[in-house]
Amino acid sequence: MTLAATHHGYFAATQPGFLSPTGVEVAFLLVGVVTFGAAIVTVTTRQLVHAALWLVVTLGGLAVEYLLLTAEFIAWVQVLIYVGSVVVLLLFGLMLTRAPIGRSPDADSGNRWAALAVAVASAVALVWVVVDAFRTTWIDLDGAPAGSTEVTGKALFQSWVLPFEALSVLLLAALVGAIVLSRKAKADAATTTARNGPPVPGTRSDKGGAR
Repeated sequence: MTLAATHHGYFAATQPGFLSPTGVEVAFLLVGVVTFGAAIVTVTTRQLVHAALWLVVTLGGLAVEYLLLTAEFIAWVQVLIYVGSVVVLLLFGLMLTRAPIGRSPDADSGNRWAALAVAVASAVALVWVVVDAFRTTWIDLDGAPAGSTEVTGKALFQSWVLPFEALSVLLLAALVGAIVLSRKAKADAATTTARNGPPVPGTRSDKGGAR
């Protein structure tokens, strides 16, 4: 009994408690706060280009969080696919559709409270699903790390290969859609010019075009 109590006391003394976090835990918390702030700015700013750039900060913060959790494969996938592909695709979509670069008053739909309610409900659902799924999960310390490239790569390309390919097709469809919208706008402008003729110098339309 005494030996067990001594062993328990030694084990508790060598483990960091809740009020004595490690450096990794402090870094995880600080990066999480920065990522959360960047996400808030992403959905509240009225400049589309700034929203895309703040999205880069948000996704980059998530990649750092994955690195702190020793999930290096997911971290680099986050950087390569989301930061290097999705955000670039959004920027190309903004350029091809001639979206306004500056401040856009019509970028806010006025449904902030509904969007906030949906975001809170989604966050609660995700937290509940993760806690319920990993409540009784045991990690094999003798095998490969759970977030390593070997384990994650096998799960991704064996069990999740169809969703992975569906996502790539979806990104390709979004790029093709942006190009189609851009070409349609140019065709409409050319049709209007051919129907009405070029603007006469000194008229109101010419002044508006000059602006």
